[in-house]
Amino acid sequence: MTHDSSASPLIFGGAAQSPRAALPVLPPLALYIHIPWCVRKCPYCDFNSHTASPVLPEEEYVDALLADLDQDLHAAYGRELSSIFFGGGTPSLFSAEALGRLLKGVEQRIPFASDIEITLEANPGTFEQEKFRAYRALGINRLSIGIQSFQEEKLKALGRIHNGDEAVRAAGMARQAGFDNFNLDLMHGLPDQSLDDALNDLRQAIALQPTHLSWYQLTLEPNTVFWNQPPTLPEDDTLWDIQEAGQALLAEHGYTQYEVSAYAQPGRAARHNLNYWSFGDFIGIGAGAHGKLSHPDGRIVRTWKTRLPKDYLNPAKRFLAGDKALTNEELPFEFLMNALRLTEGVEARLYPERTGLPLESLAEGRREAEQSGLLQVEPSRLAATLRGQLFLNDLLQNFLT
Repeated sequence: MTHDSSASPLIFGGAAQSPRAALPVLPPLALYIHIPWCVRKCPYCDFNSHTASPVLPEEEYVDALLADLDQDLHAAYGRELSSIFFGGGTPSLFSAEALGRLLKGVEQRIPFASDIEITLEANPGTFEQEKFRAYRALGINRLSIGIQSFQEEKLKALGRIHNGDEAVRAAGMARQAGFDNFNLDLMHGLPDQSLDDALNDLRQAIALQPTHLSWYQLTLEPNTVFWNQPPTLPEDDTLWDIQEAGQALLAEHGYTQYEVSAYAQPGRAARHNLNYWSFGDFIGIGAGAHGKLSHPDGRIVRTWKTRLPKDYLNPAKRFLAGDKALTNEELPFEFLMNALRLTEGVEARLYPERTGLPLESLAEGRREAEQSGLLQVEPSRLAATLRGQLFLNDLLQNFLT
């Protein structure tokens, strides 16, 4: 793999920035690995995913991923990886052999924490018992299973390749393969969905006893089939009823909401996602992957990689498509856009630790947000009120400059 690396990924566009305090301690470091292929593109999906050919270029793509990581190694600064997340696309289309070679190569470059969380996204239509046993043997210790619904007509409307029975079997197969920690991804607000439909989906998911549930409303995103040919979605009153009743049902069964759309059994919050939301660092490798990297001198940089798989695999093209150093003016919004998604927010001390900016730089925005009832009046924490969680965009407007 001879991708051009002559231009340093630490050359940033834009004007020179005013000095920022050096970071006393770098945040935890995670790794996101993007595998961009799916069996079929879903009509609601705006992720960087592409319909797979009959034979995937596994060997070439693993080579490219490791070469891509080599060009980001300078940003590890001696840290170990606290988590790895295989996202997609459908990472479970890749063989255990390919993922094993990749994980071995990653660990040779950056040490793993002793309690590292390694998550693989998987779809029910790709489940094979032996394959998932092999994934578990590699050290992958968490699955995120894309269910979306258990009801046939809803799955067809969403363009999913599995049926309801396969969705139920997938959870059982995950457990039999040795995964005692797995998430189910479930949508609500689906085309023509009633309150009973939504709650029946949720009850079925809870009955499978996942440790974690991602339960979120379907939204119509630009550059999707649904955006151009919108289905009939439930009325706002029905959506509100679904949200309220669903949250009550989840709480009743021991799933605590810790983020806008994330619910977990005690001690089972997704550590990789918690790192995102608490403004931790993550290297992103793979076609279209994004990263966020802090440097000891106080620079904080967002990166993004070449998007199309054919370009990413082209040795004549660079892996890095672009990068941007966050300015002092951008950092308050960038930090809070993540932290305030958490229902309990974060300790206020995390803001200067992760941004290099004094807590006083938030003073005016905090005062306005507290007066409008969107931010909790709590000097030692940055946390939205219940109203602020419902109107998060309004809350964040207080921190735009």
